[in-house]
Amino acid sequence: MRVAHRRESAVDADRLWEAAQRIQVADVGLLGRLVRWRIPGVPADTSFDQMFRSAPFIVLEDGNGQSLVSGLVGRIWTLRRDYPKLREPNEYRSWEVSGTAKVLFANWVEPISADRSALCMEARVRGIGAKGRVGVAAVRPLVSRFQQLVGSEGIQAAVRLAEGE
Repeated sequence: MRVAHRRESAVDADRLWEAAQRIQVADVGLLGRLVRWRIPGVPADTSFDQMFRSAPFIVLEDGNGQSLVSGLVGRIWTLRRDYPKLREPNEYRSWEVSGTAKVLFANWVEPISADRSALCMEARVRGIGAKGRVGVAAVRPLVSRFQQLVGSEGIQAAVRLAEGE
């Protein structure tokens, strides 16, 4: 499963990335409520940058001040919120536990010109083993129904903040 979103902005890449790092879970309405439902213990005033750098996520790559790649593993389809805590990126890379999933979140800015840039996000999900694939298939309708909120609420909030609206 793959979800990708991209929004252009009339600001430079540094300004857009700085704004994106400041967006809090509480700033994004329904998307924020869904995040807090699926990942318990995330305070509303947590920025997405902080969230993607904290358990149950693991930072896989923190690139050049304009990108962040994080991972998450576990049975993402259960209400038990079964997300094992990973201590280092290699644990994510080598994760192959049958009956679970690996989720990768990449967020970055793309410079377009000196005063334009785009904020991008991509998430990929892979079920491991037959039960993992069935579990991922079970959450596919939920992801399909709500994934547009990433662009319409999440990324758009960062663009608005960066552009000073």
